[in-house]
Parts: sequence; C-alpha cells; structure tokens
Amino acid sequence: MFSTDRSNTAEMPGLTLDPEVKRSVRILVADDERTLRESCRTFLESDGYQVETIARGSEASETLKRRIFDIVLLDLHMVEVGGMDLLALALARNPDTLAIIMTGNASVQSSIDALRAGAWDYIPKPFSATHLQVLIGRAAHAIVVARETTALEQERTAAGAPVDDGVAPLGSARSFRAALDLARRVARTDASVFITGESGTGKELFAQFIHAHSRRSSRRIVALNCAALPENLLESEMFGHRKGAFTGAVRDKPGLLEIANGGTMFLDELAEMSKPIQAKLLRVIQDGVVRRVGSETNDAVVNVRFIAATNVDPEEAVEEGALREDLYYRLRVVPIRLPALRERQEDIPLLANHFLQHYWGRHRGREKPATLSAEAIRAMQHYPWRGNIRELQNVIEHTVVLLEPGALIEPKDIPFINEEIGSFPVTAEGGTAAGLVLGDDTLEQSYHEARERVVAAFELRYLTHLVQRAGGNMSKAARLAGVDRTTLYRIMEKHALQREMIMVSSE
Repeated sequence: MFSTDRSNTAEMPGLTLDPEVKRSVRILVADDERTLRESCRTFLESDGYQVETIARGSEASETLKRRIFDIVLLDLHMVEVGGMDLLALALARNPDTLAIIMTGNASVQSSIDALRAGAWDYIPKPFSATHLQVLIGRAAHAIVVARETTALEQERTAAGAPVDDGVAPLGSARSFRAALDLARRVARTDASVFITGESGTGKELFAQFIHAHSRRSSRRIVALNCAALPENLLESEMFGHRKGAFTGAVRDKPGLLEIANGGTMFLDELAEMSKPIQAKLLRVIQDGVVRRVGSETNDAVVNVRFIAATNVDPEEAVEEGALREDLYYRLRVVPIRLPALRERQEDIPLLANHFLQHYWGRHRGREKPATLSAEAIRAMQHYPWRGNIRELQNVIEHTVVLLEPGALIEPKDIPFINEEIGSFPVTAEGGTAAGLVLGDDTLEQSYHEARERVVAAFELRYLTHLVQRAGGNMSKAARLAGVDRTTLYRIMEKHALQREMIMVSSE
C-alpha cells in the first residue's frame, strides 16, 4: 500500500523547506492499517516533520479534541469514527488545519464530498513515497506562507501601517466590498480561488490583486485565457513540449506552469478548456507534477497557487459536462462572485470619473479636463452595461477623444448611452421601459451589436409581460415560459429586473 521509492525527490523544485521549518510542522496520521501508518511515520519523520500516529477513529477523535495539528492525514473508512467525522472535528477545532483524506476506494464522488466538507486534498491508496512527499511538502509550504503572512500583518498593525498599501479595484457597493474583503483575506493563504462574474466585471484585476497581496507577490503571476487557444496549442502552452513532439517543435520548451513555479497561475474562462486537458491539469493540482507534451517522464514538480475564473455558471457547466466536477471543487476552495455593474450603480460615478481622469491624461495631456454633468451620471446609472466595467471604460475613452477641452459632458456627448436610453426610456424607478422601440440607427450597427440590442429589447418586454401575466408568481411564470425558475431569474438578473418593480409598474 506504500512504496518507498523516492528517486529524484531531492531535485524537485519549489518544494524545498528549511529543516527548522519542517520540525515546526505537526502531522497526525490516523489509519487502522498498521503497515501504512508506520510507513508514513517513518518516512515523514526522516523528512524532518513531527509525526504522531493513531490506529482507531475514537482515539483520533479524543486526540483532536485535546491537541491542534497543522496537517492531518485521515483514512476515509475507519472503525467507530470515520474520516469525514474526524475531518469535521479537526476543522472545528482549528480552521487552519490542512486535512488530507486517504482512501483505498477512491471515487470522484467521494473525493468531491471530502473537498466540499473542507478537506485540503485527498490521496488514493496505494500511494508512493514521492507522492506523499510532494503532497505534504505543498501543505507545509501553505502553512508556512500563512504563518509568515499573519506575522507580517501583526507587525504592520503594531507599527501603525495601513492595512492595504496596494492599488485595489474601485468600488463602495456592499456586494463589491464583500468580494474585495474576501479576496484580501484569502490572498495571504495559498488556497485556490474560483472567481465568477460576467465578462468585463474585473476577474483578472481581482486575480492580480490577490497575487499582489500574497507571499508570492515577488514571483510571477501567469495568466492564460483558456478560450483563446485551440486544444493542441493550449496543451503545449500550459505544459510545455519536448523537441519533436509535433511539427514545428524544434526544441524543448517549458510550459506556463513551469514558468509560474513559486508564483500564481490565473486560468481565465476555465470552462472552455477541453476535458482531456482538464484531466491533465487535475494531476498537476494533485501532485504538482508536470509532464510536457511528447515526454514519457515527469519533467518537473511545480509549486503554483491557482486562481480560476469563468463568465458562465460553473455548476451549470459541471451539469452539462463541460467542466469536470472534481477539478471544479479542487479550484473553488474559496469562491468569489463579482457583481455586474448594473448591480452596483452607486459605483458608476466613481468609476466614470476615474476613467475620465485616466484617459484625459493619456489622450489630451495638459489640455483643460472635461467634467461629467449630473445628467450624464444619471444616464450612465440607468444604462444596462452588458459589457460591465470594460464597456464603461471603452465608452469613457471614446468620449474623451471627441471632446473639446473643458467641456461639460452631457448625455448627448455619450453616443452609445444616448442611443440606448433613446430606445429604452428610463422610468421613474430607474429601470427601463419594456417596449420594443428601436430606432433606425440600429440598422447602422454591426450585425452582432444590432442582434444583441434587439434580443435585449425582446427579453425586457417578454419578461415584463410574463411576470405581470403570472401575477408575480415566479413558478407560474416559469411554467408559462417553458423554462425553469433558475433560467428565468438569471435572465431577470441580466437586465436588473425585479419582480416587485415589474408588479408596481403594472398597477
């Protein structure tokens, strides 16, 4: 059940820890198989860690109540008290404990259940000494990072230093501040983060913020858009390749995972990654082992912190088979949802003025700056911003280029917004009217812009009529539309529509 082969482990990059640091890491191994238990103890103690072993679940339970461990290796199936119960107890006693589940009957579902319950990782039996060394090395590194960051924060607090001396994403809306606070808290750990949000909400900016406030900030953050490359090129970019692996591979090339070693890897649009590459990525996350395309051996062991992002609902992507469930739950140790711009309208004046100042300096230099009128601000707050912050940024830059020095910006000076508001009149409540009133200017737009505009107008009108027809009963509205309630709510959220607002407008 345990192979002691540890060839080449001494040369594995990114996993070296100072012997004194290793001696400070306390590990508990709870397993009713004596041979495996004692093999783990012997191996880990020879590697420099403090190790305690326990054979019975009830004894492990009592020990966890009395003592705190940095790492616990728990057998999933133990007599009297099982591994999942011990996991819950260990985390309740100390949320910073890193728990690793060992199982001889590994399945995707059992692994996912363990990760959902708070396990840091899992390891299927039988496993090798190399596998155990890499896994414990990664866990110990994460513990050391958390300790050092906590100590640094305490020193800064004692010295009266500001909590955050970096540039943070802008916003004061409650939903946005909650996301930013969570990002700041998780930054000091090595936990994987899964960021969700519509296109243009700032997912990559949040990833950069997390990296900049982590102990890995002195190393690189490597970003990869999984939707931007075909499958074969994506695999080569991520994992690297050997000379002769394919036509054009004229030399060995390290992949982005190797380049990110010691730093952070940001995987944007993860749901667009093919299933075979997802499986290969999962192995890197599990073992830290990278095998380049065309290689028959493990080429490197990397120590990388992962941040993933997608603009689709990841749980729907799992249900539809586009995203591996085990990969998803490994990467969403800490999920962060970024609100759409229409959900944080109070932040629009701050963002608009920030972009105005930035682009005025870039394009107009020392010319007298323009200012936004109150009417322009209100118009922007009523605009749906389907492209979110990225669209606002582009609109402001477009406007800046065409303005006269010192101009007072009115709604008429912002053509994209002016056209949209003209087609969807603003109501007294700040929403949009539901009529399909489309001007001839729609015909002057590109096909995709015109189509998006017409579809949006249809959805607004249809949803308003549907909810009013159902008397505000969302279950009935979903049945009438022939969709489930989740779909209906998602479309309503897209247009910032609320059932109460629709019902008030019908009275």
